Amino acid sequence: MASDDRTRTTSVEWWRVDTATLHARKQEVEVLKRQLDAEQNAILAEINIRGVRGCSGHSTLSAMIFEDFHVTGKEADDRADRVLALHAGLAVGGDRVPPLAPLTAEAAAEGAIGGSQIDAIIRTLARIPSYIPEADVRAGEKILVDLARYSGPRQISQAGRRLLDGLDPDGKEPRDENPKDARPELRFVKHRNGTLGLKGTLDLETYARLKSDLDPMAKPHKAIDGVRDSRTQDERYGDAFTDYVRLKTTSRNLPGQAGEATHILVTMSYEDLINDLGEAQLDLVGPISATDARILACDARVRPGVLGTAGEPLDIGRSKRTVSLAQKYALTIRDGGCAFPGCDMPVPRCTAHHIVFWRHHGETKIDNLVLLCTKHHRLIHHSQWKVVIAQDGLPEFTAPAYLDPAGEPRRNTMHLRT
Repeated sequence: MASDDRTRTTSVEWWRVDTATLHARKQEVEVLKRQLDAEQNAILAEINIRGVRGCSGHSTLSAMIFEDFHVTGKEADDRADRVLALHAGLAVGGDRVPPLAPLTAEAAAEGAIGGSQIDAIIRTLARIPSYIPEADVRAGEKILVDLARYSGPRQISQAGRRLLDGLDPDGKEPRDENPKDARPELRFVKHRNGTLGLKGTLDLETYARLKSDLDPMAKPHKAIDGVRDSRTQDERYGDAFTDYVRLKTTSRNLPGQAGEATHILVTMSYEDLINDLGEAQLDLVGPISATDARILACDARVRPGVLGTAGEPLDIGRSKRTVSLAQKYALTIRDGGCAFPGCDMPVPRCTAHHIVFWRHHGETKIDNLVLLCTKHHRLIHHSQWKVVIAQDGLPEFTAPAYLDPAGEPRRNTMHLRT
Protein backbone atom coordinates (compact mmCIF):
# COMPACT_ATOMS: atom_id res chain seq x y z
CA MET A 1 0.00 0.00 0.00
CA ALA A 2 1.36 3.40 -0.94
CA SER A 3 2.31 5.53 2.05
CA ASP A 4 1.33 8.74 0.26
CA ASP A 5 -2.26 7.65 -0.36
CA ARG A 6 -4.15 10.23 1.70
CA THR A 7 -7.51 9.45 0.11
CA ARG A 8 -7.80 5.97 1.61
CA THR A 9 -11.02 5.48 3.62
CA THR A 10 -12.26 3.08 6.27
CA SER A 11 -14.17 1.16 3.57
CA VAL A 12 -11.14 -1.13 3.26
CA GLU A 13 -12.06 -4.60 4.51
CA TRP A 14 -9.21 -4.87 6.97
CA TRP A 15 -10.22 -8.35 8.07
CA ARG A 16 -8.99 -9.56 4.67
CA VAL A 17 -5.52 -8.01 5.12
CA ASP A 18 -2.63 -10.04 6.55
CA THR A 19 -1.13 -9.07 9.91
CA ALA A 20 2.18 -7.82 8.51
CA THR A 21 0.37 -5.40 6.19
CA LEU A 22 -1.81 -4.17 9.06
CA HIS A 23 1.28 -3.34 11.13
CA ALA A 24 2.94 -1.62 8.17
CA ARG A 25 -0.15 0.43 7.38
CA LYS A 26 -0.70 1.59 10.96
CA GLN A 27 2.86 2.96 10.99
CA GLU A 28 2.33 4.66 7.63
CA VAL A 29 -0.87 6.29 8.89
CA GLU A 30 0.92 7.53 12.02
CA VAL A 31 3.57 9.20 9.86
CA LEU A 32 0.85 10.81 7.72
CA LYS A 33 -0.95 12.10 10.81
CA ARG A 34 2.26 13.63 12.12
CA GLN A 35 3.01 15.22 8.77
CA LEU A 36 -0.47 16.72 8.68
CA ASP A 37 -0.01 18.04 12.22
CA ALA A 38 3.28 19.63 11.15
CA GLU A 39 1.60 21.18 8.11
CA GLN A 40 -1.20 22.58 10.27
CA ASN A 41 1.35 23.96 12.75
CA ALA A 42 3.11 25.78 9.92
CA ILE A 43 -0.23 27.30 8.87
CA LEU A 44 -0.97 28.39 12.45
CA ALA A 45 2.53 29.88 12.68
CA GLU A 46 1.88 31.99 9.57
CA ILE A 47 -1.44 33.17 11.03
CA ASN A 48 0.45 34.10 14.20
CA ILE A 49 3.01 36.07 12.16
CA ARG A 50 0.27 37.95 10.30
CA GLY A 51 -1.55 38.66 13.56
CA VAL A 52 -4.11 36.35 15.15
CA ARG A 53 -6.51 39.20 15.86
CA GLY A 54 -6.50 40.42 12.30
CA CYS A 55 -6.88 36.93 10.83
CA SER A 56 -9.50 35.48 13.17
CA GLY A 57 -10.54 38.02 15.79
CA HIS A 58 -9.09 36.08 18.71
CA SER A 59 -6.65 37.63 21.15
CA THR A 60 -4.20 34.70 21.21
CA LEU A 61 -3.30 31.67 19.14
CA SER A 62 -4.48 29.39 21.95
CA ALA A 63 -7.88 31.12 22.03
CA MET A 64 -8.29 30.64 18.27
CA ILE A 65 -7.42 26.92 18.51
CA PHE A 66 -9.82 26.48 21.45
CA GLU A 67 -12.76 28.12 19.66
CA ASP A 68 -12.21 26.89 16.09
CA PHE A 69 -11.19 23.27 16.80
CA HIS A 70 -13.48 22.65 19.82
CA VAL A 71 -10.73 21.21 22.06
CA THR A 72 -10.05 21.58 25.77
CA GLY A 73 -8.23 24.61 27.09
CA LYS A 74 -5.20 22.49 27.97
CA GLU A 75 -4.99 20.97 24.49
CA ALA A 76 -5.33 24.42 22.93
CA ASP A 77 -2.48 25.72 25.11
CA ASP A 78 -0.28 22.70 24.31
CA ARG A 79 -0.84 23.02 20.58
CA ALA A 80 -0.18 26.76 20.64
CA ASP A 81 3.02 26.20 22.63
CA ARG A 82 4.23 23.73 19.97
CA VAL A 83 3.56 26.21 17.18
CA LEU A 84 5.39 29.03 18.97
CA ALA A 85 8.35 26.79 19.84
CA LEU A 86 8.78 25.12 16.44
CA HIS A 87 8.37 28.20 14.24
CA ALA A 88 9.61 31.76 14.12
CA GLY A 89 7.47 34.43 15.77
CA LEU A 90 7.32 38.18 16.19
CA ALA A 91 8.50 40.22 19.15
CA VAL A 92 6.45 43.14 20.48
CA GLY A 93 8.45 45.58 18.33
CA GLY A 94 7.88 43.53 15.17
CA ASP A 95 11.30 41.85 15.01
CA ARG A 96 11.42 38.21 13.95
CA VAL A 97 12.06 35.80 16.85
CA PRO A 98 13.86 32.56 15.92
CA PRO A 99 12.19 29.27 16.88
CA LEU A 100 13.13 27.58 20.13
CA ALA A 101 13.42 24.13 18.50
CA PRO A 102 14.20 24.29 14.75
CA LEU A 103 15.67 20.76 14.54
CA THR A 104 12.58 19.40 16.27
CA ALA A 105 10.42 21.14 13.67
CA GLU A 106 12.32 19.43 10.85
CA ALA A 107 11.82 15.99 12.40
CA ALA A 108 8.13 16.74 12.97
CA ALA A 109 7.70 17.72 9.31
CA GLU A 110 9.15 14.34 8.32
CA GLY A 111 6.55 12.62 10.48
CA ALA A 112 9.32 11.08 12.56
CA ILE A 113 8.12 12.44 15.93
CA GLY A 114 4.74 13.43 17.36
CA GLY A 115 3.05 15.62 19.96
CA SER A 116 4.18 14.24 23.33
CA GLN A 117 7.72 13.66 22.07
CA ILE A 118 7.86 17.25 20.80
CA ASP A 119 6.56 18.53 24.14
CA ALA A 120 9.28 16.66 26.05
CA ILE A 121 11.99 18.24 23.88
CA ILE A 122 10.47 21.72 24.17
CA ARG A 123 10.28 21.49 27.97
CA THR A 124 13.98 20.69 28.13
CA LEU A 125 15.06 23.42 25.72
CA ALA A 126 12.96 26.01 27.55
CA ARG A 127 14.94 25.33 30.75
CA ILE A 128 18.38 25.88 29.19
CA PRO A 129 19.83 29.15 30.57
CA SER A 130 20.18 32.00 28.07
CA TYR A 131 23.93 32.26 28.59
CA ILE A 132 24.57 28.78 27.11
CA PRO A 133 26.12 29.16 23.59
CA GLU A 134 23.74 28.58 20.69
CA ALA A 135 25.97 25.85 19.22
CA ASP A 136 25.74 23.87 22.47
CA VAL A 137 21.97 24.28 22.56
CA ARG A 138 21.57 22.99 19.00
CA ALA A 139 23.91 20.08 19.71
CA GLY A 140 21.81 19.18 22.73
CA GLU A 141 18.60 19.46 20.70
CA LYS A 142 20.03 17.10 18.07
CA ILE A 143 20.71 14.51 20.77
CA LEU A 144 17.10 14.67 21.94
CA VAL A 145 15.67 14.61 18.41
CA ASP A 146 17.75 11.59 17.44
CA LEU A 147 16.60 9.82 20.60
CA ALA A 148 12.94 10.74 19.92
CA ARG A 149 13.01 8.92 16.59
CA TYR A 150 12.88 5.62 18.47
CA SER A 151 11.95 6.54 22.07
CA GLY A 152 9.00 7.93 23.97
CA PRO A 153 8.54 11.12 26.04
CA ARG A 154 9.67 9.50 29.29
CA GLN A 155 13.07 8.55 27.89
CA ILE A 156 13.37 11.98 26.25
CA SER A 157 12.68 13.71 29.57
CA GLN A 158 15.29 11.58 31.34
CA ALA A 159 17.86 12.41 28.66
CA GLY A 160 16.82 16.06 28.92
CA ARG A 161 17.61 16.12 32.63
CA ARG A 162 21.06 14.67 31.95
CA LEU A 163 21.56 17.24 29.20
CA LEU A 164 20.65 20.11 31.55
CA ASP A 165 23.00 18.75 34.20
CA GLY A 166 25.82 18.79 31.66
CA LEU A 167 25.09 22.26 30.29
CA ASP A 168 24.38 23.90 33.66
CA PRO A 169 25.96 21.77 36.43
CA ASP A 170 25.50 24.47 39.10
CA GLY A 171 21.77 24.70 38.50
CA LYS A 172 19.59 27.50 39.82
CA GLU A 173 20.68 29.76 42.65
CA PRO A 174 19.35 28.74 46.09
CA ARG A 175 15.88 30.01 46.91
CA ASP A 176 15.33 32.63 49.56
CA GLU A 177 14.33 30.62 52.61
CA ASN A 178 12.78 33.62 54.34
CA PRO A 179 9.89 34.74 52.15
CA LYS A 180 8.26 36.66 55.01
CA ASP A 181 10.88 39.38 54.58
CA ALA A 182 10.43 39.59 50.81
CA ARG A 183 9.78 43.11 49.55
CA PRO A 184 6.58 43.42 47.47
CA GLU A 185 7.32 43.85 43.76
CA LEU A 186 5.14 44.12 40.66
CA ARG A 187 6.22 44.12 37.02
CA PHE A 188 4.16 44.67 33.90
CA VAL A 189 5.44 42.37 31.15
CA LYS A 190 4.86 41.81 27.43
CA HIS A 191 5.05 38.17 26.38
CA ARG A 192 6.57 36.81 23.19
CA ASN A 193 3.15 36.13 21.65
CA GLY A 194 2.03 39.75 22.18
CA THR A 195 -0.08 39.23 25.29
CA LEU A 196 0.42 41.30 28.42
CA GLY A 197 0.87 40.08 31.97
CA LEU A 198 2.01 40.64 35.53
CA LYS A 199 4.83 39.23 37.59
CA GLY A 200 5.05 40.00 41.26
CA THR A 201 6.00 39.12 44.81
CA LEU A 202 3.53 39.89 47.62
CA ASP A 203 3.86 40.11 51.37
CA LEU A 204 1.80 37.61 53.32
CA GLU A 205 -0.98 40.03 54.26
CA THR A 206 -1.49 41.34 50.70
CA TYR A 207 -1.42 37.79 49.33
CA ALA A 208 -4.07 36.69 51.83
CA ARG A 209 -6.30 39.71 51.14
CA LEU A 210 -6.11 39.32 47.36
CA LYS A 211 -6.71 35.58 47.42
CA SER A 212 -9.62 36.02 49.82
CA ASP A 213 -11.23 38.51 47.41
CA LEU A 214 -10.63 36.42 44.29
CA ASP A 215 -11.55 32.98 45.64
CA PRO A 216 -15.36 33.54 45.58
CA MET A 217 -15.15 35.09 42.10
CA ALA A 218 -13.05 32.19 40.77
CA LYS A 219 -15.44 29.39 41.72
CA PRO A 220 -16.70 27.23 38.83
CA HIS A 221 -20.06 28.31 37.44
CA LYS A 222 -23.04 26.16 38.28
CA ALA A 223 -23.79 23.55 35.62
CA ILE A 224 -26.71 24.44 33.36
CA ASP A 225 -28.53 21.67 31.48
CA GLY A 226 -25.71 19.33 32.42
CA VAL A 227 -23.00 21.56 30.89
CA ARG A 228 -20.20 22.21 33.37
CA ASP A 229 -17.77 25.11 33.56
CA SER A 230 -14.96 24.14 31.15
CA ARG A 231 -12.42 26.71 32.36
CA THR A 232 -9.24 25.61 34.12
CA GLN A 233 -8.46 26.92 37.59
CA ASP A 234 -5.90 29.36 36.16
CA GLU A 235 -8.46 30.63 33.64
CA ARG A 236 -11.05 31.11 36.41
CA TYR A 237 -8.59 33.15 38.47
CA GLY A 238 -7.65 35.13 35.36
CA ASP A 239 -11.29 35.99 34.73
CA ALA A 240 -11.77 36.81 38.42
CA PHE A 241 -8.79 39.17 38.45
CA THR A 242 -10.05 40.88 35.27
CA ASP A 243 -13.42 41.50 36.88
CA TYR A 244 -11.75 42.54 40.14
CA VAL A 245 -9.87 45.32 38.32
CA ARG A 246 -12.99 46.35 36.41
CA LEU A 247 -15.01 46.58 39.63
CA LYS A 248 -12.29 48.72 41.16
CA THR A 249 -12.23 51.13 38.24
CA THR A 250 -16.03 51.56 38.23
CA SER A 251 -16.59 51.96 41.96
CA ARG A 252 -17.43 55.43 43.22
CA ASN A 253 -16.31 54.57 46.74
CA LEU A 254 -12.66 53.94 45.86
CA PRO A 255 -9.89 56.55 45.39
CA GLY A 256 -9.32 57.80 41.86
CA GLN A 257 -7.34 60.34 39.86
CA ALA A 258 -7.86 64.10 40.29
CA GLY A 259 -11.17 63.58 42.10
CA GLU A 260 -12.61 61.24 39.48
CA ALA A 261 -13.03 57.48 39.35
CA THR A 262 -10.17 55.69 37.60
CA HIS A 263 -10.23 56.23 33.86
CA ILE A 264 -8.17 55.33 30.80
CA LEU A 265 -7.52 57.74 27.95
CA VAL A 266 -7.49 56.45 24.36
CA THR A 267 -6.24 58.94 21.77
CA MET A 268 -6.50 58.57 17.99
CA SER A 269 -7.03 60.66 14.87
CA TYR A 270 -10.51 61.23 13.49
CA GLU A 271 -9.44 59.88 10.08
CA ASP A 272 -8.20 56.60 11.58
CA LEU A 273 -11.36 56.28 13.66
CA ILE A 274 -13.67 56.65 10.64
CA ASN A 275 -11.64 54.41 8.30
CA ASP A 276 -10.82 51.72 10.86
CA LEU A 277 -7.11 52.14 10.10
CA GLY A 278 -3.97 53.12 11.93
CA GLU A 279 -3.36 53.06 15.64
CA ALA A 280 -4.62 54.64 18.83
CA GLN A 281 -2.53 55.48 21.89
CA LEU A 282 -3.69 53.77 25.07
CA ASP A 283 -2.70 55.60 28.22
CA LEU A 284 -0.03 53.65 30.18
CA VAL A 285 0.29 50.95 27.48
CA GLY A 286 1.18 52.47 24.11
CA PRO A 287 -0.05 51.88 20.55
CA ILE A 288 -3.14 49.69 19.99
CA SER A 289 -5.31 49.05 16.95
CA ALA A 290 -8.34 51.17 16.10
CA THR A 291 -10.54 48.12 16.69
CA ASP A 292 -9.14 47.63 20.20
CA ALA A 293 -9.84 51.30 20.88
CA ARG A 294 -13.52 50.79 20.03
CA ILE A 295 -13.72 47.79 22.36
CA LEU A 296 -12.34 49.87 25.21
CA ALA A 297 -14.72 52.69 24.38
CA CYS A 298 -17.66 50.47 25.35
CA ASP A 299 -16.44 50.71 28.96
CA ALA A 300 -17.87 53.53 31.06
CA ARG A 301 -14.45 54.46 32.43
CA VAL A 302 -12.58 54.70 29.14
CA ARG A 303 -12.51 58.12 27.53
CA PRO A 304 -11.99 58.41 23.78
CA GLY A 305 -9.93 61.46 22.79
CA VAL A 306 -10.45 62.14 19.05
CA LEU A 307 -7.91 64.44 17.38
CA GLY A 308 -8.17 66.47 14.17
CA THR A 309 -5.60 66.58 11.37
CA ALA A 310 -3.56 69.18 13.26
CA GLY A 311 -3.68 67.17 16.46
CA GLU A 312 -6.27 69.38 18.12
CA PRO A 313 -8.82 67.68 20.43
CA LEU A 314 -12.18 67.31 18.65
CA ASP A 315 -14.08 65.32 21.26
CA ILE A 316 -13.36 63.96 24.73
CA GLY A 317 -16.11 61.46 25.48
CA ARG A 318 -17.80 61.46 28.89
CA SER A 319 -18.26 58.32 30.94
CA LYS A 320 -21.98 59.05 31.56
CA ARG A 321 -22.72 58.61 27.83
CA THR A 322 -22.81 54.83 28.41
CA VAL A 323 -25.50 52.42 29.62
CA SER A 324 -27.70 53.65 32.45
CA LEU A 325 -28.52 51.60 35.54
CA ALA A 326 -32.09 51.04 34.32
CA GLN A 327 -30.81 49.79 30.96
CA LYS A 328 -28.39 47.45 32.70
CA TYR A 329 -31.31 45.98 34.67
CA ALA A 330 -33.27 45.49 31.44
CA LEU A 331 -30.29 43.76 29.79
CA THR A 332 -29.92 41.55 32.86
CA ILE A 333 -33.53 40.40 32.53
CA ARG A 334 -33.30 39.89 28.76
CA ASP A 335 -29.83 38.32 28.33
CA GLY A 336 -29.21 36.79 31.77
CA GLY A 337 -25.43 36.98 31.22
CA CYS A 338 -23.14 36.87 28.20
CA ALA A 339 -25.45 36.44 25.20
CA PHE A 340 -22.84 34.74 23.00
CA PRO A 341 -23.91 31.16 22.11
CA GLY A 342 -22.64 28.60 24.59
CA CYS A 343 -21.17 31.11 27.08
CA ASP A 344 -22.23 30.81 30.74
CA MET A 345 -20.55 33.99 32.03
CA PRO A 346 -22.90 35.74 34.51
CA VAL A 347 -24.05 39.35 34.37
CA PRO A 348 -21.43 40.83 36.79
CA ARG A 349 -18.70 39.60 34.43
CA CYS A 350 -20.21 41.28 31.34
CA THR A 351 -20.35 44.73 29.76
CA ALA A 352 -22.88 46.21 27.33
CA HIS A 353 -21.86 46.20 23.67
CA HIS A 354 -23.30 48.55 21.04
CA ILE A 355 -24.47 46.37 18.12
CA VAL A 356 -24.24 49.35 15.78
CA PHE A 357 -20.87 50.76 16.86
CA TRP A 358 -20.83 54.16 18.52
CA ARG A 359 -18.55 55.45 15.73
CA HIS A 360 -21.43 54.66 13.34
CA HIS A 361 -23.76 56.72 15.54
CA GLY A 362 -25.20 53.66 17.24
CA GLU A 363 -27.64 54.66 19.96
CA THR A 364 -27.51 53.61 23.59
CA LYS A 365 -30.88 51.88 23.68
CA ILE A 366 -31.95 48.34 24.51
CA ASP A 367 -32.47 47.15 20.93
CA ASN A 368 -28.90 48.23 20.10
CA LEU A 369 -27.26 46.68 23.18
CA VAL A 370 -26.20 43.18 24.15
CA LEU A 371 -24.35 41.82 27.19
CA LEU A 372 -20.98 40.20 26.39
CA CYS A 373 -18.14 38.87 28.52
CA THR A 374 -14.62 40.19 27.93
CA LYS A 375 -13.59 37.34 25.58
CA HIS A 376 -16.68 37.46 23.36
CA HIS A 377 -16.81 41.26 23.41
CA ARG A 378 -13.36 41.27 21.85
CA LEU A 379 -14.33 38.51 19.43
CA ILE A 380 -17.32 40.48 18.10
CA HIS A 381 -15.16 43.56 17.50
CA HIS A 382 -12.28 41.66 15.87
CA SER A 383 -13.98 38.97 13.79
CA GLN A 384 -16.75 38.36 11.29
CA TRP A 385 -19.22 37.16 13.93
CA LYS A 386 -22.43 39.19 13.65
CA VAL A 387 -25.13 39.93 16.22
CA VAL A 388 -28.64 41.30 15.68
CA ILE A 389 -31.76 41.66 17.77
CA ALA A 390 -34.40 39.30 16.31
CA GLN A 391 -38.08 40.11 15.93
CA ASP A 392 -38.87 38.59 19.32
CA GLY A 393 -36.41 41.01 20.95
CA LEU A 394 -33.64 38.49 21.73
CA PRO A 395 -30.05 38.61 20.40
CA GLU A 396 -29.02 36.21 17.62
CA PHE A 397 -25.48 35.55 16.39
CA THR A 398 -24.18 34.43 12.99
CA ALA A 399 -20.79 32.71 12.69
CA PRO A 400 -18.19 33.56 10.01
CA ALA A 401 -18.64 31.71 6.72
CA TYR A 402 -15.54 29.57 7.28
CA LEU A 403 -17.15 28.16 10.44
CA ASP A 404 -20.75 27.95 9.20
CA PRO A 405 -21.29 28.41 5.43
CA ALA A 406 -25.06 28.17 5.93
CA GLY A 407 -25.06 31.16 8.30
CA GLU A 408 -27.66 29.70 10.66
CA PRO A 409 -28.61 32.11 13.50
CA ARG A 410 -27.48 30.98 16.96
CA ARG A 411 -28.72 31.88 20.43
CA ASN A 412 -27.46 31.39 23.97
CA THR A 413 -29.48 28.80 25.88
CA MET A 414 -27.22 28.74 28.95
CA HIS A 415 -29.06 31.38 31.01
CA LEU A 416 -32.43 31.07 32.67
CA ARG A 417 -34.38 34.20 31.76
CA THR A 418 -37.20 35.55 33.84
